Amino acid sequence: MKIKLAILHNDIIYLNRIINVFNTKYAEKIQVYSFTKLNNALEELENSRIDVFIASDVFEINISEIPKRCGFAYFVDSADIETFKDQHAICRFQKVDLIYRQILSIYSENAGSIASLKIGDDSCKTIAFTAPSGGVGSSTMAAACAFRFAGQGKKTLYLNFEKCGLTDVFFQAEGQFDMSDIIFALKSKKSNLSIKLESCLKQDQNGVFFYSQPKIALDMLEFSTEEMIRLISQVKLSSSYDCIILDLDFGLDNDSLNLFRQADSVIWTGDGSEISNYKIKRALHALSILEKDDEISLLNRISLVYNKFSSKSSRIIDDIEIKNIGGTPRYEHATTKQVLEKISQMQMFDNI
Repeated sequence: MKIKLAILHNDIIYLNRIINVFNTKYAEKIQVYSFTKLNNALEELENSRIDVFIASDVFEINISEIPKRCGFAYFVDSADIETFKDQHAICRFQKVDLIYRQILSIYSENAGSIASLKIGDDSCKTIAFTAPSGGVGSSTMAAACAFRFAGQGKKTLYLNFEKCGLTDVFFQAEGQFDMSDIIFALKSKKSNLSIKLESCLKQDQNGVFFYSQPKIALDMLEFSTEEMIRLISQVKLSSSYDCIILDLDFGLDNDSLNLFRQADSVIWTGDGSEISNYKIKRALHALSILEKDDEISLLNRISLVYNKFSSKSSRIIDDIEIKNIGGTPRYEHATTKQVLEKISQMQMFDNI
């Protein structure tokens, strides 16, 4: 299925340039119609059943003349303008990849059902990272694992579901959308979710795909466990990834356990300190009690990794039955990027 895109612009040189780029990079996804006259464009919206219509802001558009099923936006000259005349605005002076993602987002708001889905073949491996003890660097381990897998040529998606997660500390890429847009799409249940997910997606220079953290952390409080699970399921259905890395808050409540059950492997992070080891033992004991009458066991999916391990103050837990996949030393005076690069070079993640 191709998205039918109509572009109305008075600058013929720009119009030809962007059409050539779309036809080169997105020929299999978008069919482009171009116009320099408003009447011709409006007539074709209905005749060709255009999905998304973008018009230069020099034109006076009567919104009532645009079919309801057709998404609409103005082309503007500034990236700081998000809306123009109460309609979506897209800056024409930006990378075509970003324009394409905004087109997908507009299309998803008007598409009535999930399209272009492929049923997954369970080849996608899902790994969840969490920690019974805070401050041990579980998110760092999750990000480093994503770095390693992406470096091995595996298409890897990092999903941070922590209430105060800091995805953008680990990964950077251009784009205006973030996890708040995903949360809204999940709640509305009107959007074509598969298209929305693609429109909000970013890719770090190291190859990891991700969604930026919400601008306001409180948005994550609106993200229910049911919606998180739906998002994971949708990603798996797309058959687009080899690996999904989940970065999760720890808990023993039903919501937390249901999230852990979405993963093939659950990696607990500790630092080998007395407090961290004690909390890991207590969490394992509690989980063993909870699972006595549970048909789906989590204990056999759990492995332990040590982070910031100190030869002076850290100790390996030797009286537990979960697998120890390895550990990292403490890196003093290193930046986050440097730490990630060091950890991602280690082979312990290959043991998952």
